Amino acid sequence: MSDKPTLLITRKLSDAVEARAARDYDVRLNLEDQLFSPQELLDKCQTVDAVLPCHSEIFSRDVVVELPRRLKIIANHSVGTDHCDLAALGEKGVVVTNTPDVLSDATAEIAFLLMLGAARRASEGDRMMRAGAWDFWSPAFMVGTQTTGKRLGIIGMGRVGQVMAQRGRGFDMEIHYYNRKRLAPDKEQGATYHENVEDLLPHCDVLSLHCPTTPETTGMMNNARFDLLPDGAIFVNTARGALVDENALIKALSSGKVAAAGLDVFQTEPGGNPKLSKLENIFQQPHIGSATFDTRNAMGFRALDNLDAFFAGNKPKDRVA
Repeated sequence: MSDKPTLLITRKLSDAVEARAARDYDVRLNLEDQLFSPQELLDKCQTVDAVLPCHSEIFSRDVVVELPRRLKIIANHSVGTDHCDLAALGEKGVVVTNTPDVLSDATAEIAFLLMLGAARRASEGDRMMRAGAWDFWSPAFMVGTQTTGKRLGIIGMGRVGQVMAQRGRGFDMEIHYYNRKRLAPDKEQGATYHENVEDLLPHCDVLSLHCPTTPETTGMMNNARFDLLPDGAIFVNTARGALVDENALIKALSSGKVAAAGLDVFQTEPGGNPKLSKLENIFQQPHIGSATFDTRNAMGFRALDNLDAFFAGNKPKDRVA
């Protein structure tokens, strides 16, 4: 019998991450990379000391109360922890960590891709070319929105939000933001701070969401808030689908209040929203914000660093509960 801690890795990670995990832990892998049902997840957790899950594994209170006492740590392969009931896990005595910092660049890249793709009607053009339907041109053909020099509004000026702002400055964009706390001047870098979301929205030619899902932010982008945006604004979400009332977004896109949207996250994942997919003025990706080789390795290694620290008797660097 191995004297190494037993670790459940719930999804297929990079070869390098799985190799390091197998070196240091008694690893249980999900070789088929299939999503576990809540009962399957519980069953897998019964004989392990630690779990390295992704956002696809839901540790609700109902699941947490059935976890075994031997399970001591959940080292998430994600920044977001909305899939974990942190209060219930804290009551159970389970340590929870995440993987901040390492995916900021990759996620901001996707946000910028979505902004440009939505503004310049990339999905429409791509579909037209693939269908062999490009048979016309004029100065009025496929006219979109220019983002250079426009006002970029950011909700959530954490790590990803700050990288997004920096990328926007490269396009000479004027940065506006709302955050729970105002940034220090060296991090703000001349951006305009707004004390509440309602004050921010009228200043957003482009609005990009980079905040976590909490009870306060769930459904934050609703009819009333979309109405506060300038006519023809571009909307981008790479944070969490739960931040947006998708019916309100559909209304805003259908009316032209929002000219176009770029989305990497949805209320229903996987799958997305078929009603959104019917709209021409939307550019969508299947939640791939951190999906680069560099970032996936870094996320896995960061999760393992947290596990290593815990089992060495030290406080994990990225403990959130």
